[in-house]
Amino acid sequence: MARVEPVELTEDGLRLRPWQATDADAVHRACQDPDIQRWTTVPRPYLPEHARDFVTELGAAAWRDGTGTPFAVCDAATGELLASCGLVALDKAAGTGEIGYWVAPWARGRGVAARATRAVARWAFDALGLRRLIWQAEIGNHASRLAALRAGFRVEGELRLAHPAPDGRREAWIGSLLPGELPAPGDPGPAGPETLDARRAAVFGRAQPTLFATVGAGELRLRPIEERDLDAITETCRDPHTIEWTTVPAPYERTHAEGFKRDIAEATWARGTGAFFTVADGDDRYLASIDLRISPADPVQGMVGFMTAPRARGRGYTPAATAALAAWGFTTLGLARVEWRALVGNTASRRAAEKAGFVMEGVARAALPTRDGTRGDLWVAALLPGDLA
Repeated sequence: MARVEPVELTEDGLRLRPWQATDADAVHRACQDPDIQRWTTVPRPYLPEHARDFVTELGAAAWRDGTGTPFAVCDAATGELLASCGLVALDKAAGTGEIGYWVAPWARGRGVAARATRAVARWAFDALGLRRLIWQAEIGNHASRLAALRAGFRVEGELRLAHPAPDGRREAWIGSLLPGELPAPGDPGPAGPETLDARRAAVFGRAQPTLFATVGAGELRLRPIEERDLDAITETCRDPHTIEWTTVPAPYERTHAEGFKRDIAEATWARGTGAFFTVADGDDRYLASIDLRISPADPVQGMVGFMTAPRARGRGYTPAATAALAAWGFTTLGLARVEWRALVGNTASRRAAEKAGFVMEGVARAALPTRDGTRGDLWVAALLPGDLA
């Protein structure tokens, strides 16, 4: 690759410049941050010599070899180091580059990553003649996703990682940005601070919450699924009633419960497409599983599903948990409608939905594949925010 001449950029309150030896202490301090270590490829533990090599050797080599354009991102007024941003891969012949960034913990919440990314993108399109930039981040890194959206990137799908982190997911989001899609300096962009995307990135970028519901004089906890729930989930999924009215594997083994926790429940939260909870009693014992998923076709519609342990049925637990989860969907996720669906004939599920406030709307014919290879009719009901009042 041909050398790329180092430059300095100034835009939107930021100064982007090549790295200097004097940056080493600040880089070392920033890279002690758990989020930078979790979501980037920096060495762990991150030692002072790693920082010195990065600012003196690796950065200069990338410019010299034409393989990247690493910038130190500084406050334009004070010179304080705020972030790292630049092209981490560059193919001028193909007209493409990949953007990468991290933000120091003391500089977060100020839109630094999005502003720096726009500055690098504008320079890459205008000076280097690139025609497309790529962004990638491990699924679950909602802070990086939000910064990319605010910089103008379109998140287009997922891909499997060639080198997943030892404690991370195997998949990443991928997005792209073309020259005509780059917002102007100061423009809030397609994912400004008040958009639904921004709101949900803040929700799913944090740990899954615990919700509460009241049944009589008792309290229920809706919390993330834990390892200690798996035996109870396995037992519930072996129950004839669960097998009859759901599509859980049969016979159901504990490995299925492990996969459900890892590949469905935890992956759904990481993707920001919904939430799966254990419903637990006052002694934190498993009573039921319940989930709320965001419709891929309609971002303000959700769908609720639940299954209840045999010993916990008929006690009002599921209606109370369902109403609490729907309320969280309306107030926190910005949903306008939550649907419940069940195979026609599943009167126990219908009774629980109606007690939670769902209003029956009709039957969807042949809407769900069944265990015998045919398609079954579904009851459909919906809950709107005003129904909970």
